Amino acid sequence: MTRTNDDEPPEWAKERAREVMAAETTTEEPDDPDESTDERVPDVPADIVDEAERLTRLARQTDDDAAAAFYRERRDELVEAHEYVPRLREEDDTLVLYPAEWMDDGTVQLDRIETTDRAVEVSLSGPGDADRYEAIAAYNEAVADAVAEARDAVHADTAESFAAFMSNHYVRAVDDATPDMREEFRTEYLPRNGWPSDDQLAVLEESLSVIESVAADVDGPAPSEASDRPSSR
Repeated sequence: MTRTNDDEPPEWAKERAREVMAAETTTEEPDDPDESTDERVPDVPADIVDEAERLTRLARQTDDDAAAAFYRERRDELVEAHEYVPRLREEDDTLVLYPAEWMDDGTVQLDRIETTDRAVEVSLSGPGDADRYEAIAAYNEAVADAVAEARDAVHADTAESFAAFMSNHYVRAVDDATPDMREEFRTEYLPRNGWPSDDQLAVLEESLSVIESVAADVDGPAPSEASDRPSSR
């Protein structure tokens, strides 16, 4: 049978057929990896960071070498279970948790760092979280009031001075003071700002022990909404 021009499909049909064929042969281009919205964040939980900080402080504060070694070993085990490695940066007294994959023979390899956000840093000295000042100050005042209610006035006077010192100088709870902070209070702050009596000075060490003992029965400061993670207390 001879095909005539009348048997040819109309031009619009030919164009439509070409569009369909083109659509069937077009493959979707892969997404640009640079446009990925996934972001790596620290893979170690906040409660593990808090515990690592607490154990580090305990190791620094104890005079027992065996206890200090135990605290450090326990800290290392907790952190390493999440594939992180703890290090102390001495120049600014900071506990740093590095992803284990960044390390080689105990040293951070810069070419392995894809984003510094994965590391965790915790200052071990100096002021605490300034955003928590009101909560810390209220807690320290509550401890001082509790000492005044339960113990002799000589201890209460020291508790009041120590509360002001820890709140204003370090924004830390009175029972979170390091040995260096206590030494600064004894030798510098109290003599200059507390106008201590001879009776106060005679029982100063006892007063500091009383403060810590009483603080154990006072509810800790409430976490700040602005804080990225809860307090380590």
